[in-house]
Amino acid sequence: MDRVCVIGAGSSGIAACQVLHARGVPFDCFETGSSVGGNWRYLNDNGMSAAYRSLHINTSREIMEYRSFPMPKDLPSYPSHFQIARYFDDFVAHHGFAGHIRFRTEVVRVRPLDGGGYRVTARNRDSGEESVRDYRAVLVANGHHWDPRWPEPAFPGADAFTGQQVHAHSYRTPEPYAGKRVLVLGIGNSACDIAVETSRVSARTFLAMRRGAHVLPKYLFGTPTDHLTTSWLARRTPLWAHRLTLGLMLRLARGRVSDYGLPEPDHPVMSAHPTISDDLLTRLGHGDITVKPVVARFDGGVVHFADGTAEEIDAVVYCTGYRISLPFLDEDTTPVRDDEVSLYRRVVDPRHPGLYFLGLIQPLGAIMPLAEAQAEWVADLLQGRAALPPRAEMLAEIRRYRASLARRYVASKRHTIQVDYLAYLREVAAERARGAARAGAAVAEPAR
Repeated sequence: MDRVCVIGAGSSGIAACQVLHARGVPFDCFETGSSVGGNWRYLNDNGMSAAYRSLHINTSREIMEYRSFPMPKDLPSYPSHFQIARYFDDFVAHHGFAGHIRFRTEVVRVRPLDGGGYRVTARNRDSGEESVRDYRAVLVANGHHWDPRWPEPAFPGADAFTGQQVHAHSYRTPEPYAGKRVLVLGIGNSACDIAVETSRVSARTFLAMRRGAHVLPKYLFGTPTDHLTTSWLARRTPLWAHRLTLGLMLRLARGRVSDYGLPEPDHPVMSAHPTISDDLLTRLGHGDITVKPVVARFDGGVVHFADGTAEEIDAVVYCTGYRISLPFLDEDTTPVRDDEVSLYRRVVDPRHPGLYFLGLIQPLGAIMPLAEAQAEWVADLLQGRAALPPRAEMLAEIRRYRASLARRYVASKRHTIQVDYLAYLREVAAERARGAARAGAAVAEPAR
């Protein structure tokens, strides 16, 4: 019971391992696959990676890198998934905790114990043998981009569609779509990448969406875009001014998205998770991709759209996001209800002491430094360097967070775990300071 369990050795899980290892907190990490890296490991044998062959990061390496292990300076501003996976391997080797990771081992159940702590059941994927061990705390870092979300409800007639239907999670390369008439659904990052790729080999590529989006380039005025949004000036700029400035820069650099055939967004910039693409607008301008509104219905091999048009389609790629899934937690233990997550500061479950969640956020920026900061806070709590506020205070903070999401972002399941990169780093740092003060006050209080 002195040990801690870490579930997952993806980008958030290895951040947790590094901090626990550095702090001298004993732990076991369980990873379903044969390697670290999670979603960034192309063709990961855990079956959960959504990485496609051409994938590159959408946040620059300076923003994405771990503070405890900066990326090599000779990497490009936007490395490929191959380079990121190699970086993760080097991260683990540098910090020396590989021996704590049990690969090819899936956590199948986490159950709270009456006296505190958790009983963890893990299964070896090769032998099928199960092992059971009790831990004083569990750090969940299993990721949230592996359980595909399909349209709900399904489009009328979709079950009788004569062509191919796949989720973006299964997409790897464009070659299978050569010469076909392809429909890509969505306007997120995966949808843009897949539409651009398939348009180079397909007979026709259509891109259908429910609403418009602001499309950000990876570079603005020769600088990685996220350098501008995380600069020293941006740190001191209120949201309204930040939106205004970024909107003006986009207008100057790219014009209106409606000039390229996309619907004009019905929300200001930074009110939705950013869509980042350097190629989409060019392919639209060349006529290589045709924009369509939302699908109305399927009819055999024909897809009808909300504007009354129809197209013969051979293949549909659903870029419709992912569910937040924690299959190893019982209904009474999970903090997730219909993708609404009830966690204090996006990490702590107020109902279950010792159950923590790392990386269960969707940042406007990179997740790795945020998971690293979360892990430092959790280690403070585990070592008694910090204390949590009363449960009622934690529940009130969760309500305030949900209200802030409703004010800030477009209503969508995509935005239930959204955070701002810089603001959230400050939030976690402030919570660590408050937690340390609470712990100090508790120690200083005389015995009664």
